[in-house]
Amino acid sequence: MKAIRVNENGGPEVLSYEDVEVLEPGPGQALVRLAASGVNFIDIYQRTGTYPMDLPFTLGQEGAGEIESVGEGVEEVSPGDYVAFANLMGAYAEYIVAPAERLVSFNVTLVEARLAAAVMLQGMTAHYLTHSTFPLEEGQTALVHAAAGGVGLLLCQLAKMRGATVIGTAGTKEKAQLAKGAGADEVILYTEQDFVEETERLTNGEGVDVVYDSVGKDTFDGSLDVLRPRGYMVLFGASSGPVPPLHPQILNQKGGLFLTRPALAQYTATREELLWRAQSLFSWIGQNNLDVRIGGTYELSDAEQAHRDLEGRKTTGKLILLP
Repeated sequence: MKAIRVNENGGPEVLSYEDVEVLEPGPGQALVRLAASGVNFIDIYQRTGTYPMDLPFTLGQEGAGEIESVGEGVEEVSPGDYVAFANLMGAYAEYIVAPAERLVSFNVTLVEARLAAAVMLQGMTAHYLTHSTFPLEEGQTALVHAAAGGVGLLLCQLAKMRGATVIGTAGTKEKAQLAKGAGADEVILYTEQDFVEETERLTNGEGVDVVYDSVGKDTFDGSLDVLRPRGYMVLFGASSGPVPPLHPQILNQKGGLFLTRPALAQYTATREELLWRAQSLFSWIGQNNLDVRIGGTYELSDAEQAHRDLEGRKTTGKLILLP
């Protein structure tokens, strides 16, 4: 089969389109013929070595496709089932062998494979942020950074489902319109406006209940400043770079704030929780209650260009590779 391999850390040019062996599924495993694979910022961190990986490795943590065969003892899925997954390495490929307990079945007539692949990492991230990390309630206000990004557009929609008021930030007027289309009540153009001043104005100086921040270094300090007393700072990414060390006393000085740095794996640790999050998303997609924006599709062999476009902030929504 073909796969995208990383033999050395570096820029997009290190992505190598290679022939690799298709493995047989062992006990508790299934062989999935991939129809679509998702591209995510974590792939870039792993490619560059920001998140160290043992070299060489096959990139990609998210995908969807059809079960070709299963190993001994597998009861969760059967050959012919369409399944999706997240947080499993090796998705930039034509096939993947995966633990059956980490696969979620979906109805391909209601949810096409591209959408299933697109929603697993970013959609379940938006789900755990709004339903578990800080379970939004009606009447609360959330600030969503990068509101027109892959997670941001889904976050806005799920936050509105929960009855919250959503203030988004975006870098261009086009992205601001996308965020508004996803339900954001207000969108701050951070390239033209100070998001701290604007958030204070929009909340009449009261601040927001929660900040969902995937940007990191460039927005972190300002995000703390817009929180109301005992507000929640939810840092779930670092697209602008890692946040410098923080003295806990600052959280006290700014109003007894809460700070958490969650990751999806902690919120899908059990199969029960994984199925709850993924099947909720598939249900909303099938009912046309959740819009998943595909920002670009690329052949598997064009993974290098997909990475260049994502790093260059040239995209909105989700990027998909088609094996």
